[in-house]
Amino acid sequence: MELVKWPFLKQTWGIEFERSEGAYLYTKDGRKILDAAGGAIVSNIGYGREEVAEAVANALKSNTYVLPPFLTPERETLLDELREYWLPPHLTRIHLSSGGSEANESAVKLAIQYQASRGKPEKNIILTRNLSYHGTTLNMSGISGHIARKRGLESYVPKPVSIETPYPLRCPIGSFHPDAKDYYLDDLRDTIKKIGANKIAALLMEPINGSSGGAISPPDGYWLEAQEILKENDILLIADEVMTGFGRVGSDFASNLYQLEPDILIAGKGMGGGYAAIGGTYSTDEIADSIEKAGYEVMFHTFAALPQSCAASCAVLKILREEKLCNRVEPLGNKIIERLTKKLGQHPHVAEIRGKGLLIGIEIVQNKSSLEPFPEEHKITGQVMQKGLEQGVFLYPGGTGEYRDIICIGPAFIIEDSEIDQIVEVAESSIKAVTEQY
Repeated sequence: MELVKWPFLKQTWGIEFERSEGAYLYTKDGRKILDAAGGAIVSNIGYGREEVAEAVANALKSNTYVLPPFLTPERETLLDELREYWLPPHLTRIHLSSGGSEANESAVKLAIQYQASRGKPEKNIILTRNLSYHGTTLNMSGISGHIARKRGLESYVPKPVSIETPYPLRCPIGSFHPDAKDYYLDDLRDTIKKIGANKIAALLMEPINGSSGGAISPPDGYWLEAQEILKENDILLIADEVMTGFGRVGSDFASNLYQLEPDILIAGKGMGGGYAAIGGTYSTDEIADSIEKAGYEVMFHTFAALPQSCAASCAVLKILREEKLCNRVEPLGNKIIERLTKKLGQHPHVAEIRGKGLLIGIEIVQNKSSLEPFPEEHKITGQVMQKGLEQGVFLYPGGTGEYRDIICIGPAFIIEDSEIDQIVEVAESSIKAVTEQY
């Protein structure tokens, strides 16, 4: 009898893991792999925490399934945790889902419903950015700036209406140009003018790019001025913090680093730390009240806010808070970047080492002066990841196809100094081994 094939498409780097504990994954054949990526930049408290497992077990015994709009003790406890300790004060409304893609879909729907509820149904365009990723659904795939993940779908998915992603390294007027901020702000203004502010509902953005761009931060001052431009044009700001939320970048949310007050904020990965499928869409009273007054529905997802998922999320967030793990993020990230820079900063095929907290990107290029990438068919990031696995470290492959060959590092917040050394050493040797072939 033929075995069921997994995953759906064969992966050359397929590997079978038997268990996980702390910051490590253990293979069926007995190898120990340091997870330098936290899975998909998900794990924050590490794997195998008994208190989270107990919280899930207790929730399953009490409330296996309850329709999402109803309140349960698990949901109420999570809502209290979020409001009291994590969410910005202006984000008072919470809509839960099963993950980041659903949460982003919900955010877009809220923005369009809000504009319609104000008597402005023509304000229905969602601006995104030319380098971005917001999820795997058809709509999110279409409007994201991630070419590789919509190949074969181009004839069906919506076409993105986008502005340029502030990318200091690859700014069209010059790498790290002193006028880069103004260049990108002018692009935002020009795009709004070209489309018409009366047609735009919101800008959906990542304050710091996730793995699609490899931890790209905008020029200083960009986001504050961009937010003012949006306000002047009656356009909502939606912050996609699926990857950056709940301490990953050294602050509760990346928006805080830029003094932003998004109208809608999305979180996912770190909200459950890998222990549960959960995402959140957070918004204001103004938006919710307007939608409600218009008589519109905000539909729930069947498996949103599962009691066991809420219990897991609450336990993870309490561990982050009570053990002060988020306080470790910035110094740990600084150590990784400093050591990577010492080892790889002058490497002829490393264009930039960048990041905030424990969201770090290494951009690999064929030509450091021109920033020309390696040919896509070389699959540089896949090769680097494979080399890393062979040496006992999992490094995450990022990029969008067009912008490619980016290695991401995003381990759990519990890693120690010796593990940082291991990550850096393996990243260095893997990148050197792959690029030296060419």
